[in-house]
Amino acid sequence: MARMTTAIISASELADATAGPRPPVLLDVRYVPGAPPGRPEYDAGHLPGAVFVDLEAELSAPPGVGGRHPLPDVGAFGASMRRAGVSSGTPVVVYDAGLGWAAARAWWMLRWTGHRDVTVLDGGLAGWDGPLTTEIPAPEEGDFSPVPGALPLLDADGAAALAREGLLLDARAAERYRGDVEPLDRVGGHIPGAVSAPTSENVDADGRFLPAATLAARFKALGATADGTGPGTGPAIGVYCGSGVSAAHQLVALEIAGIPAALYAGSWSEWTADTSRPVATGPDPQ
Repeated sequence: MARMTTAIISASELADATAGPRPPVLLDVRYVPGAPPGRPEYDAGHLPGAVFVDLEAELSAPPGVGGRHPLPDVGAFGASMRRAGVSSGTPVVVYDAGLGWAAARAWWMLRWTGHRDVTVLDGGLAGWDGPLTTEIPAPEEGDFSPVPGALPLLDADGAAALAREGLLLDARAAERYRGDVEPLDRVGGHIPGAVSAPTSENVDADGRFLPAATLAARFKALGATADGTGPGTGPAIGVYCGSGVSAAHQLVALEIAGIPAALYAGSWSEWTADTSRPVATGPDPQ
């Protein structure tokens, strides 16, 4: 398999890759917010060779003041990835049922901890027309050793600074940004100065990412600079959502567009856990 150079891979490209001399490690990250783990769906049928990864148990720490899906212990994450067969020099493809959020979380975690060859199956399992299996693989243990810091990460203060001085994108649905509804967190609204940018506008009706030029135009219209950089050394663009999951989907879209950005992993659930932090409501000022 040729080295992956983009954030996504099509179903046809993946079919060719899995039949090639250097097949990728496949990670099944099916997850629906508020629903039980996707293991039963995985057991009922998954891509041949795919290993199930539990978003809440392996890609997150327990919920608390750091939000509903804080980043996991890096050592535990590395052990989980090695058990799944992930090695530093082996391509990895992650997928979920089709929404893309959970797969993007795995993509970001691997990229943030130094794995350079990981992609998201565009359209997820819903777009896959190849065979499925119920056979549970037993992969050879990988050698991946995570080293965090390969992608930029924001804390609450960093997110607030970008909202004032750069561009902070809120990846949640517009009604949650406005504060009309809030089904999951303590209070509705958004970080003051953040711009509404729902992840649903990154994809077409089939859940596949829009072309790079279309995404670049979208983010430019929202205020993104062409290269995503600010006057200093860090990124001028940050992204958050409810708990740092769908924001990773936004980061995939930004990477497709060629625009670097940082993740505020704690996101709205961490922001609102501190009642001293300000909350804005109402429509996007843009």
